[in-house]
Amino acid sequence: MLLTAPFRKNIFKFDTDKANLENPDGKAVMSEFLESLLSGNHSVCSRIVNNYLDNKMSIEELYENIIKKSMYEVGEMWENNRIGVATEHLASSVVERILNEVYEKVIPAKVLNKKAIASCVENEYHQIGIKMISDIFEMNGWTSHFFGASTSTAELIMYARDIRPDILAFSVSISLNIPVLFKMIEIFNSEFPGVLILVGGQAFQRAGRDAISKYENAIYLPDIHTTDLFIKSLNTKEKTA
Repeated sequence: MLLTAPFRKNIFKFDTDKANLENPDGKAVMSEFLESLLSGNHSVCSRIVNNYLDNKMSIEELYENIIKKSMYEVGEMWENNRIGVATEHLASSVVERILNEVYEKVIPAKVLNKKAIASCVENEYHQIGIKMISDIFEMNGWTSHFFGASTSTAELIMYARDIRPDILAFSVSISLNIPVLFKMIEIFNSEFPGVLILVGGQAFQRAGRDAISKYENAIYLPDIHTTDLFIKSLNTKEKTA
């Protein structure tokens, strides 16, 4: 069943204090992780992640406070010519290996009859953010169909026709790709009227948040924690419906 009009953005309210789950040592851990990322030291990054989780930190906290913030910093450094593209690619490669290692902890105890499509927009090659969002769906019992970098809208439409997803989630890292996202939303709205669309990514730190409001079925979610709470609210609402 598609999540349509009754599941609009104004239904869901979040306590922003609950979303701010960063532990006091998070910045120090992130700094160490970032330094190891930039040197391409996978073994040290893996040790940092395992220690973080062993200290009772959640995967959501790991994704938001360590991995996401580190990769946003890498992106800023690349845009400001403080690192080269090779270093940026190396850091991304290390993080993707880390996500694969962590994935075994993502599998939920209970699987719901809910499906999501999680994808980058066309021309977007930064897939780490949307991969973490895909994992958050799975941790909450959803079946998440993850599409990586630069999947064409036409291919996504054909796939969506087959599986009939309950939610679409799109990520944009480069601000120049925000118009591409808007075009995708319009195309999907034409094909699947009213289907709920979640959007996010580093690009929205600069622009595009206000423009999302013109699409009543599209919701901007700023971080991992808010996305997790949002999905949980959908699950709770369905149980009580």
